[in-house]
Amino acid sequence: MNQHATDFEPRLRMNEVPAPDRVLIVDDHSLVRDGLRSILEISFPGCEILEADSFEQALDALEKADEVDLVLLDLNIPDVNRLSGLKQLRADFPSTPVVMVTGVSDPVIMRDALAAGAAGFVPKSLKRQAIVDALRQILMGEIFLPDLETNDSDDARMREDDAIRARIDSLTPQQRIVLGHLVGGLLNKQIAHELSVSMTTVKAHVSAILQKMNVFSRTQAVILANRIGFID
Repeated sequence: MNQHATDFEPRLRMNEVPAPDRVLIVDDHSLVRDGLRSILEISFPGCEILEADSFEQALDALEKADEVDLVLLDLNIPDVNRLSGLKQLRADFPSTPVVMVTGVSDPVIMRDALAAGAAGFVPKSLKRQAIVDALRQILMGEIFLPDLETNDSDDARMREDDAIRARIDSLTPQQRIVLGHLVGGLLNKQIAHELSVSMTTVKAHVSAILQKMNVFSRTQAVILANRIGFID
């Protein structure tokens, strides 16, 4: 699932990556916002860039904006406690991917951020091109986590996999069947035909799956399922 900045770049093609129309940068340091704005302006020409220096301001911007394709959220902003901002954004704006952009590179925090529904964890220490590649991967529906190259990385990945399995285990038998069809690449109407149920029922199952797996898209649900080798 999570490719690293050093090994997924060859897979990306500019014409295959959807460009964001609107991105919100949430960071209380103006220099950081300016740096991220510069990266976005160069990499995604025409993208509207919103800024917020507090979580309260971020909520206001999201309420007023028609749609935001990405939120770049600093882990340590004054008016949130650790991952409380991420959790609130996922609850209030479940279809908006939230990327943690931070100077912290702690495998435990990364695991907790992923469990809370983060679409990626991008250290500020990454080089400009690595940040761009990470955002492109996220825009393609995948999750980005950096390669920390620490002794804890394998343990952290195992904990992440356990968290994914726990989420899938929370699905009902029918939801697991629908997830299996999603993994198989079937569309909603094909799943409805296979299960002899209505499209409305399938959509309800898909919505429940996304909620229980704490993801914002079918693609992300499939990626997580494939990561642990899910077979219904």
